[in-house]
Amino acid sequence: MKTEYIEQSGLRVSSELHDLVSRTICIDLGLDAEKIWAGFAHIVDVFMPRNNDLLVKRVTLQKLIDAWHIDNQGIFDFDNYKTYLSDIGYLIPDGDDFTVSPAAVDSEIALQAGPQLVVPIMNARFAVNAANARWGSLYDALYGNDVISDADAAEKLGAYNPLRGAKVIAYGRDFLDQAFPLTNGSHHDTRIYKIADKMLIVEQISGETARLKSPEKWVGYLGDKNKPSSILLLNNNLHVEIQVDSYNNVGASDHAHVKDIVLEAALTTIMDCEDSVVAVDSADKTLAYRNWMGLMRGTLSETVSRSTHNFERTMAADRLYLGPDEAPFELSGRALMFVRNVGHLMTTSTVLNALGNEVPEGIVDAFMSTLIGLYDLRGKSKYVNSKCGNVYIVKPKMHGPEEVAFTHDLFSAVEDLVGLARYTIKVGIMDEERRTSINLKECIRAVKERVVFINTGFLDRTGDEIHTSMLAGPFACKAELKSRKWISAYEDRNVDIGLACGMGGKGQIGKGMWAMPDNMADMMLKKIDHPNSGASTAWVPSPTAATLHAVHYHQIDVAARQVAICERTLASVDDLLDIPLLHEQTMNAKAIQRELDNNIQGMLGYVVRWVNQGIGCSKVPDIDNVGLMEDRATLRISSQHLANWLHHGVCSPEQIKATLQRMASIVDEQNMGDSEYRPMGPDFASSLAFQAASDLIFKGVEQPNGYTEPLLHEYRLRQKLQAS
Repeated sequence: MKTEYIEQSGLRVSSELHDLVSRTICIDLGLDAEKIWAGFAHIVDVFMPRNNDLLVKRVTLQKLIDAWHIDNQGIFDFDNYKTYLSDIGYLIPDGDDFTVSPAAVDSEIALQAGPQLVVPIMNARFAVNAANARWGSLYDALYGNDVISDADAAEKLGAYNPLRGAKVIAYGRDFLDQAFPLTNGSHHDTRIYKIADKMLIVEQISGETARLKSPEKWVGYLGDKNKPSSILLLNNNLHVEIQVDSYNNVGASDHAHVKDIVLEAALTTIMDCEDSVVAVDSADKTLAYRNWMGLMRGTLSETVSRSTHNFERTMAADRLYLGPDEAPFELSGRALMFVRNVGHLMTTSTVLNALGNEVPEGIVDAFMSTLIGLYDLRGKSKYVNSKCGNVYIVKPKMHGPEEVAFTHDLFSAVEDLVGLARYTIKVGIMDEERRTSINLKECIRAVKERVVFINTGFLDRTGDEIHTSMLAGPFACKAELKSRKWISAYEDRNVDIGLACGMGGKGQIGKGMWAMPDNMADMMLKKIDHPNSGASTAWVPSPTAATLHAVHYHQIDVAARQVAICERTLASVDDLLDIPLLHEQTMNAKAIQRELDNNIQGMLGYVVRWVNQGIGCSKVPDIDNVGLMEDRATLRISSQHLANWLHHGVCSPEQIKATLQRMASIVDEQNMGDSEYRPMGPDFASSLAFQAASDLIFKGVEQPNGYTEPLLHEYRLRQKLQAS
């Protein structure tokens, strides 16, 4: 468990990371390792003090806001409050209008609208699956989920239920009729798809012949023109492939021999080094970097075990088609990959500076993400990630324009170190902190030449909302927070400002995660709101969800929606600053306890896997046994909400402690089927996971910006030490 270090250019670098850089990456890429380390040491010397100063400013601003709430208890005046935020430099005035100008952005980001996957980079299988989720079977996605009803004997029984299959096929034909309508008749009635006179011809069962109402939507094919095996279509800049095979079990029973409808789905994916992973030491961080290297080299793979055999899951090859003019062309077989670095808060034992202090983790991430990105940029990869020659880094948890400007300067220094042209590193801003939301225009301005992504994240944003206004009063229940005016202003304003700054056609405007991976029927009803809001991408929890969500981008022309949205009035910053406190009426004891049960059950279900098993993203059953995707963002809101109620006396310490023990027993029962699971009870005092969850509540007020990482890392390291 003890980290071994190698002295390098005044730094102490963990042996794992040093070997990866010096003995693999630099040799593969023909780089001088000594110069690389010397340059990185200089970056640490310059940027580590700046990073620390930014964190000090966070603390200073929070203390000033806390003091205002203490001085104004019971006499809240919004105008006075807003003026005060301006006076202390928390809210800054917007400057002149401008337009972002990132050069040479890949089409998946700039021009196409579609789903986005976020996956823990430390799990190679998840990472490869996400990369390959660029294309997904609509039939498979529908058959295995609740979008298709079990009614009328259409249950998922045995290897294949033809009654359920018929419903899937009908859904697929409905989709084709909506996205690719015919001049006459329906795709339901198609007997043969074929190519003639550089057009797609659709022969119907009736003997009539039809064409696409928009003939230009047919863009390619494979096989014989009179009996093609593949028909490639394009709608709203997204591809759809109709696959035909009369020998396939499904195709043989279909009157047009269609075996599947394959959708272009996850256009982009974020390989996550942050909220969905557990990376607390050098071994963890080096694994994350090695997996990113595998992705950038196109060689990452994972052995998958099935009941009767094992197989190797590898990254998908590109897809070859013939165009209407018979010219061959390729489409990428993989999602375009971002990598999400960590924010400015945490440090890492992977690298120590000359004084023996841990280096900010985000500085190491920026260096390693870009250095490894050279595999792609220098043609040292089996597959191309960025055809435009960029490294795409999402930067989370930045507070205001100064912190975004710091990231810009850091990326510039890394570009200089590895010999990249300025603005090769493109950045994604996660609009998930209150000081960023209210100053979003100026945050974007700070990186206007390299920004290609902004998004909203309700959970982290709510966690910061609670912590920032912790002393203002008790917050409303979690479910009610989503109905208050601040959240609609937040979601709308992000799109409004992004479009006003020219993000449309140059970058992605994104929305958050669908948190119920087993409830796809509800997702199909509700998540269409994201493209309808003008967002060009939205997060999904799985490749299957990406395939289903892709249907929404055929139903909504996002580019047209963005044009219409540009005409509306900008969402109000006053609404955004509205603090969503509990209404004056007192909640009854039963409602309070229900809220405590719900929050604590979710916290424990997540924390116990994080601390004991090193799992950073889990599907955790809630108190109603609905599986919810949990990561550090969901933990942040739950822990801060409980800390807020405890601070204001909505509940008592004794009530929290009793609920923790009762819900821990329930969580232990829910995980009985996991052979790797270690129960928290009945000896709660000896469970590090239980102690971590308790500290997140009872020490929640004092946690920096309400983040959970410091306590989680502390307890995970203790658990690893104990296990060793």
